[in-house]
Amino acid sequence: MSETVSETMAEWYAREEDEVLRALGADAEKGLSSEDARRRTETFGLNQIEAEAGGGPLQVLLAQFQDFMIVVLLAATLISALLGEIVDAVAILAIVILNGFLGFIQEYRAERALEALSRLSAPKAEVLRDGAWHKIEADKLVPGDIVRMSAGARVPADVRLLQTTTFIVDESALTGESVPLEKRAPEVLAAPRPLGDQTNMAFMGTLVLKGEAAGVVVFTGMQTEMGKIAHLLKMTEDHDTPLKRRMRHLGKVLVWVAVALTAVVTVLGVMSGYPFPQMFLIGVTLAVAAIPEGLPTIVTIVLAIGVSRIERRKAIVRRLPSVETLGSTTFICTDKTGTLTMNRMTLAAAYTTDGTVYVSGSGYEPVGDFYADAAHSRPVSPSTRPTLMRLLAFGAMSCEAKLVAPADASKGTEAWSIDGDPTEGAIVVAAHKSGLDAEALRRRFPRAGVLPFDSTRKRMSVVYALTDDLSYGNLALESGGSGQRGILVTKGAFEVVLARATAVYDGRGVRPLTPRWRARIAEQAEAMAASGMRVLAVAYREDQLRVLQNLEDERDLVFVGLVGLIDPPRPEVPEAIRTVQEASIRVAMITGDHRSTARAIAETVGILRPEGLVLSGEDLKRMDETALVEAAPKTDVYARVTPEDKLRIVQALRSGGHIVAMTGDGTNDAPALKAADIGVAMGQNGTEVAKEAADLILLDDNFTTIEAAIEEGRTIYENIRKFVRYLLASNVAEIMVMLIAVAAGLPVPLTPLMILWINLVTDGLPALALGLDGMERDLMKQPPRPPSESIFARGLWWKILSRGAIITAVTLYAFSERLKSGVPLAEAQTAAFVTLIVAQLIHVYDARSERSIFHRNPLENLPLLFSVLFSFALVVGVIVWEPAARVFGTTPLSGEDWVKALGIAVLPFFLLGGVRVMFARFRTGRG
Repeated sequence: MSETVSETMAEWYAREEDEVLRALGADAEKGLSSEDARRRTETFGLNQIEAEAGGGPLQVLLAQFQDFMIVVLLAATLISALLGEIVDAVAILAIVILNGFLGFIQEYRAERALEALSRLSAPKAEVLRDGAWHKIEADKLVPGDIVRMSAGARVPADVRLLQTTTFIVDESALTGESVPLEKRAPEVLAAPRPLGDQTNMAFMGTLVLKGEAAGVVVFTGMQTEMGKIAHLLKMTEDHDTPLKRRMRHLGKVLVWVAVALTAVVTVLGVMSGYPFPQMFLIGVTLAVAAIPEGLPTIVTIVLAIGVSRIERRKAIVRRLPSVETLGSTTFICTDKTGTLTMNRMTLAAAYTTDGTVYVSGSGYEPVGDFYADAAHSRPVSPSTRPTLMRLLAFGAMSCEAKLVAPADASKGTEAWSIDGDPTEGAIVVAAHKSGLDAEALRRRFPRAGVLPFDSTRKRMSVVYALTDDLSYGNLALESGGSGQRGILVTKGAFEVVLARATAVYDGRGVRPLTPRWRARIAEQAEAMAASGMRVLAVAYREDQLRVLQNLEDERDLVFVGLVGLIDPPRPEVPEAIRTVQEASIRVAMITGDHRSTARAIAETVGILRPEGLVLSGEDLKRMDETALVEAAPKTDVYARVTPEDKLRIVQALRSGGHIVAMTGDGTNDAPALKAADIGVAMGQNGTEVAKEAADLILLDDNFTTIEAAIEEGRTIYENIRKFVRYLLASNVAEIMVMLIAVAAGLPVPLTPLMILWINLVTDGLPALALGLDGMERDLMKQPPRPPSESIFARGLWWKILSRGAIITAVTLYAFSERLKSGVPLAEAQTAAFVTLIVAQLIHVYDARSERSIFHRNPLENLPLLFSVLFSFALVVGVIVWEPAARVFGTTPLSGEDWVKALGIAVLPFFLLGGVRVMFARFRTGRG
């Protein structure tokens, strides 16, 4: 049995029903026996999605301490303890534990995608066994079971349909197709065929909207299409974010610097006559000081602040490093349905013999008007009203969907909903916009019969009995002859309905449908379809009621008009796409819709470039990985794609060096969301599977929120660069001051406690306040930074070394100048202490801009201003407060000494900034 199933995996939809039943060993009349079902359960296992065993809280917590920088800090903790620096050791260890705790809180719930997938499985199923129908747990189903499904239920497994009655299924969560599909059992389809076109199959986890069906289970559990998605999620490897890679690189650089410092200090000291053990300990102490122990925690806190900022802009970040990854994004792959569009079918245009009418408004709220142009600037003329009203009235009468008003009017437009098929709902809403009450209209005329829609007939008709009162609003029906009259109203594919029409209603009466009219109608339908609309025709026939009730096929219809339906783009999306494109970020649309629909939407929102490619799922299947890596950056639209295709696209872009953000809301998006550098799910309409697989969740499902999040991500990374520059330049200065003094045979400029206090005062609050800096004006006009860019790129190393050299020079100048004047060593050390700290606090403002210290207003960042003032107050405190002065070995300074120290520290930065401003103006003037 298992071999048989494996051999036919891709062909169930292409086989006759009898052949399917034989291959599965199934009986459509009696079902499986209980004993056979038990044996098959042993063979195939339970019908459930396998959840990957995730790490528990302890594993997640331990993972926080495997980062390279954390390992470096733990080594520094051990060395500090061995050197007897217990205070340093305890402080560093506390920082490491705090950093791990913050990361643990953010990431504990990161791996729940497979659990959410299992919640999409149907809890109960109606199955035929031992000749009788039973309700059982859906996970007990096996291949070969005969099952029944009805409206409101989820499909319990992958099923080959045997019988259907107006069976309509919403597969948007699986395929991305925005329009519900009508399934039909007797069809045998040609292979190969995309998932969304397998109309004789129903798939696990999809939702039945209408009708009933019976079928035979062909796949269960992990063999289903939903199971394939789960397998893709399990096989998708996690990957480091750009920030983690850069911080690991920084940690390695710092380790080599520390080792080099230890060697240099030891060699210089021994050459100067100092004992080797003493110089080795001094070298190790300086090496530990070279590592900015607060850096990982400041990075974590700044990322957490970024999370808070992004949340205020209506997005939730599920993984801290993802905040910075947003700023590195070079390519956005966006789903169409629900992301670029509203996921609410809307009647956008209508055509009658009086011309085309365009309808305003979107969604299900019945507010809008009718216009003679697509720009909605010219209202329709009164002369077109009769044909338009008849089109909308007959369209609504051919529908079964109902418009549901909000129970609470304060909820606004989003609270309006449709009970029934969304396509029918769009026609009903348009009727309400014209002033017709579809429900009242359908109640006015008793319903006398239905010819249901199916994918072969491609039309649906409803028969009504006409009453004595043949008018409703502006609608007037004709009557005459003997016996009770009736009317048949039909809607369906335009080519099918038009072929059955022999007359046309032109507003003044019924006229013969001439070849010229047929050609004009067909031309208009094709134009509407080319613009991305789903086109339906509406027609009717009046006759004796008994004649209409006995019709087996619609014929001799009177053509009334066409309706064009779209899932409209969100109005704010085009501007959001322009914004990210100005930031040199490419956008591609990936959808399960047909190529023409996808192309039309992409053109409307501004995604499709003149030179951009449009590829289908079939095109992708013909490409190997090398060809796809080459084509992916050139492609703007992907249509009729499968979950596997989406995953391949993301992987191809990443292989080409892109940092990829993938947006989506359906279950089918989950593997690609996980594989992308940054997965973005929709918070309102997204499935739980998509949310659990994503790094970022948009609370308002708004594409513009992605632009805001990218802006915050870029700002955060630039702020990280700022405090890396600030901290390392400060540490370089402290080390160089001590190193040069030892090499020159000078006394020690700073005591160990002074160094500890400097690190406490300057490494803490000012560095953290740098992380609160706002975005520089032109940041979103710059291209994304290259994925391989080092954190030291764009001259950061030079800035660190040059500013460190300036701070070193002014500190040593202040120290040596005081020594030459004959003051005690403690007073010279105090002057060096003040000069070094003030220079570092001035340097924090220089670090705010890539240009100069004068480029940004110092009052823009008030937390930074207050932290600098507070840090300076702490410096003054350990000098003027006698108990602290005794502990730190400082002495009081005169007013003149304070002015000298401040002037020496400030002047070089102001001179450097002034030179840079003059040079920039000179270069601009020459340009």
